[in-house]
Amino acid sequence: MFVEQAMPLIDSLYGHAMNLTRNPSDANDLVQETYMKAFAAFASFEQGTNIKAWLHRILKNTFINQYRKAQNRPFESALEELEEWQIGDAESRTAVGSRSAEAEAIDHLPASAVKDALQSIPEEFRMAVFLADVEGYSYQEIAEIMETPTGTVMSRLHRGRRLLREMLGEYAAEQGIGLTTKGAS
Repeated sequence: MFVEQAMPLIDSLYGHAMNLTRNPSDANDLVQETYMKAFAAFASFEQGTNIKAWLHRILKNTFINQYRKAQNRPFESALEELEEWQIGDAESRTAVGSRSAEAEAIDHLPASAVKDALQSIPEEFRMAVFLADVEGYSYQEIAEIMETPTGTVMSRLHRGRRLLREMLGEYAAEQGIGLTTKGAS
């Protein structure tokens, strides 16, 4: 029952996780942790309610808890325990070809002005825009995921879109794309 209901949502959860972590490896870990927690708590899930919102809420709460835990942990460095010759040897080995295929592929992707602009707006606006415009959630679903009133979601979505429009206006002009705004003739 869990697999049939939850697994089709993995791409949506991964997109949300990428938006939060901005790192493919961390996003994968966050999605995995989310599914483990959801599976463990599935008996308490009320069938007939919105499993999509339930999973996204678990993902968001897991991210927040991990972030808080990391903030409270002192900086850890294994380099302090290594001898100078070990550091040099490790650098020479890692400088060539030890990165993951995913990291190499991401390095070769073209830059995306829209993605960069989305990443640069404040978190609460970014999440509203991402969940509405990328994932296609309704205002009510976004309100459940973000644990805010629907009116707040609508406001954040409006403000987030306005910020993106302002940020991308210059880029659009450079590319020969005309943006129209309300009230323009």
